[in-house]
Amino acid sequence: MSTRIARVFTTLTGNAYVMLSVTMLLWACNTIAAKLAVDSISPLLLVLLRWLLACAVLLLIARKALQADWPVLKPRLPYIAIMGALGYTGFNALFYEAGHYTTAINIGILQGSMPILVLVVGALVLQEKASLIQWIGTGLTMLGIALVASGGDLGQLARFTVNIGDGMMLVACTLYAGYTVFLRQRPAASSLGFFAVMAAAAAITSIPLALIEFANGASLWPDWRGWLLVIFIGLGPSLLAQLTFMRAVALIGPVRSGVFINLVPVIGPVLAVLVLGERFGWHHGLALLLVLGGIAVAEYAREQVH
Repeated sequence: MSTRIARVFTTLTGNAYVMLSVTMLLWACNTIAAKLAVDSISPLLLVLLRWLLACAVLLLIARKALQADWPVLKPRLPYIAIMGALGYTGFNALFYEAGHYTTAINIGILQGSMPILVLVVGALVLQEKASLIQWIGTGLTMLGIALVASGGDLGQLARFTVNIGDGMMLVACTLYAGYTVFLRQRPAASSLGFFAVMAAAAAITSIPLALIEFANGASLWPDWRGWLLVIFIGLGPSLLAQLTFMRAVALIGPVRSGVFINLVPVIGPVLAVLVLGERFGWHHGLALLLVLGGIAVAEYAREQVH
């Protein structure tokens, strides 16, 4: 029996599409967790506890990788700390805060802006050139984002009455886009070793935010559902999803793997309707088409260039 299980495990972990499916499902489930966490655990405490749990597991499974990579990682600790604070702590703090003010459907769709925001941040910060077609794709995606943020009434944008939760998600996605752009300068270490240090940096930089939340009287200790969410998020989206994504990248490369991230804004809203009973409006459907269409146009342009 153990041999059969081992064979099945080897087959599954050797299939990039299985690994990517697990990754995207877990990341989409995180949008549902953001809503379920409301009134069960405060956002910044959730960020801290999720990374503490992930780090505890990484201490067991990443020790050899850390020992081997430490000479390469040690000189770059300030860089890794900034990346952890930007891409993990900052993103997740705003992500879970947004769950208090907007729907899981909106959170899921707005995550679709990440590939386009990576293009924008790369162009603005690193002066990376983008073609006219890529900017057209960016415009389509931004129109979709505006449609979500305005609740289907673009006139609200002129009156500056955008939902604060949607605004938080846009800032969160921009932070993650910056993290993704600068991740290209990561040290030449193994993915597991690098991720372990990033997770530790995320846990450490989460502490001041949790303390500020506590000092402001906004800290909410988890109830039974809150603890279940901590366990799920800490072991699922924080840890397992990262490991399965790294495995997929090792099998088929970062470019082909990255395309699958576009599934998150599709799966997330579906789960929000099925699990939370949220209403999927016409503007959500149109926004989803614009976001994914814009990404497709930008990706097509990039492929033509390369």
